Amino acid sequence: MKLISIKLCNFRQFYGKTPEIILASGEKNTTIIHGNNGAGKTTILNTFTWVLYERFTAAFASPNLLINKRAINEAQIGASVECWAEIYFEHQNKRYQVKRKCYAYRDPDDTIQYSKTQFLMSVAEADGRWFPPMEHPEDIVNRILPESLHQYFFFDGEHIEHIFRSNEKSNIADDTKELLGVKVLDRAIEHLKKVTKTLENELEIIGNVETKTLLKEQEKLEKERDNLIAKKQENIQQLVLLESNKKESSKRLLELGGTEELKQTKETLEKQEKFLQSNLVEAKKNLKSLISSRGYMIFLNDIIPQFNALINDLRQRGELPSGIKQQFVQQLLDRKQCICGNELREDTLAYQQVKDWMNKAGIAQVEEAAIRLESQVNEIDNQVVDFWLNVDREQDIINQSLTELSRVERELDSIKDKFRHYPNEDIKALQQQLDKTDELIREFHVEQGAIQQQINSLDKQIEEISKQLVKHQHKQDKQTLAKRRIAATQEARERFIEVRNRLEKQFRLSLEKRVQEIFNSISFTPYIPRLKPNYELTLVENTSGIAVPVAASTGENQILSLSFIGGIIDRVREWSQKNTLVGLDSSTFPIVMDSPFGSLDEIYRRQVAKSLPQLANQLVILVTKTQWRGEVEEETKNYIGKEYILVYHSPKPDCEQDSIELNGINYPLVKPSPNQFEYTEIIEVIREDKQPN
Repeated sequence: MKLISIKLCNFRQFYGKTPEIILASGEKNTTIIHGNNGAGKTTILNTFTWVLYERFTAAFASPNLLINKRAINEAQIGASVECWAEIYFEHQNKRYQVKRKCYAYRDPDDTIQYSKTQFLMSVAEADGRWFPPMEHPEDIVNRILPESLHQYFFFDGEHIEHIFRSNEKSNIADDTKELLGVKVLDRAIEHLKKVTKTLENELEIIGNVETKTLLKEQEKLEKERDNLIAKKQENIQQLVLLESNKKESSKRLLELGGTEELKQTKETLEKQEKFLQSNLVEAKKNLKSLISSRGYMIFLNDIIPQFNALINDLRQRGELPSGIKQQFVQQLLDRKQCICGNELREDTLAYQQVKDWMNKAGIAQVEEAAIRLESQVNEIDNQVVDFWLNVDREQDIINQSLTELSRVERELDSIKDKFRHYPNEDIKALQQQLDKTDELIREFHVEQGAIQQQINSLDKQIEEISKQLVKHQHKQDKQTLAKRRIAATQEARERFIEVRNRLEKQFRLSLEKRVQEIFNSISFTPYIPRLKPNYELTLVENTSGIAVPVAASTGENQILSLSFIGGIIDRVREWSQKNTLVGLDSSTFPIVMDSPFGSLDEIYRRQVAKSLPQLANQLVILVTKTQWRGEVEEETKNYIGKEYILVYHSPKPDCEQDSIELNGINYPLVKPSPNQFEYTEIIEVIREDKQPN
């Protein structure tokens, strides 16, 4: 999972729609978000967990109060206010948009009432179009990064050691197994045990349902679906208008003088982007067609030798081709005369002897079919080689196009950023207008995906009702089949147990070694982390030759926690690159952490700051000004790809203003609010390499 961006609307301290926070990745993989206490750092951390899992950290106060105070107070009594947050992320060369939203309103008693939350997802194709996923969004998120593991990747740094308290250690075992895939094996073993018992029981007959009720429900769902289809068509018309406006604005931007080089480069990159997107769509289409039409051949490797062995055996025994055909024997019997001239009467021994040759003689049609089939089977080997060559070719096109598309998108983003900060106000205004149009287009595409997702859901419900209306019941004896299934289930369970035991031991020892390496690189103590067979993590001291458990300090527990998370990410990343076992199917992991340096001394702060950017593929750190000072800034600055400020607007008339200096520029941290409400503004830190020439 590579995080791309996050955006909020009326969520806690953030009034209205916030600017999109673009998150760094690649060589400069670190995003720093500065803010004073109360400015919204913990809110941003919890935005990730709320959107993805509808969960909050322990330090998130009043999780039931999500709506922005100003937004709800400005609305009339009974009028609903929308509160949402959305995240864009990339996984397995696919781009996802996930959005969780709810509505709130003030009732006549001035109490805030909340609706249930809605969770929506859209997936982008190579050509930039967005569609709803084929699976449930929650299932997709949990497959990419399971909910039980989110605390290891989105956490409050000052409270991270709570994970390793004694009453939480059993959870560590379960969560680690989930991450590796061992927990999946545990569930499979338990499931197979239940299946064995279930197969011994008789199948229950599906009960009848009231036809009238089903028909009414079907009519209601079909009407709802028709309304959504109409709304989808309206959105398509809006998209056509927006695309036209975007094209006109882009043309005007290119017509303005003073930025010829940038404009030519932008025009060239946009053409390259469309060409690469087209290549991706075509290559994926070819790959799907190839696999659907010829993919079955790769599963014939074991069957082909068996077929050839059978044919060779028949030839050696003289049965293929045979020396005599059944048609010839039948003609002798019909004429009632042997080739030697003797008469063949049905009641004689000679007649019976000739008739016995019917079982020994060959059938001409069978021999012809065998010869044709042998030729086709032998050709399959060549076709398999050709199949893999074609698959590799299409995969190479996809990988090259993705790599080149990523480069083009980065260069386009860089040019757009220069236009946004260009001294010419007309150019700057046009680029801002294009940004807004792009955002509206993206929102309409996402909404289209959400509508289609609802339509698909309704279609499934309607289909299910139709099946029930055409209900039928089957009764048959499945005793023999059940016995075979039971035997297969028991054998599968035994094999799963053996795989789990071997895999878990190998991974646990590898993980323990990596945790020890990370802990020793940060801590100056002689303590050694140990990972027990039940995955409990402890610290021991071995200076006397005997391993003795030690009571770690808060700082050491924080370092132990970070070491464990770093070890998990490093080993699972390596593991997933070498193995194709069930479990997480990605080797890229982000870490989003709030206040990771709070209770550490100077030496530990430096060592942790040095290690953090190397623990994960992507790092987002939320810090106060004091936490950022000195050694933390010094060790982290070379990894910074994006940097933002949370500017807190205080309604207190005598509020003490605060600021922070970054890259020689002074940025506000606390400012007076222009109204009676508190709110937080997000501004991006302009680094030297992004300022226009």
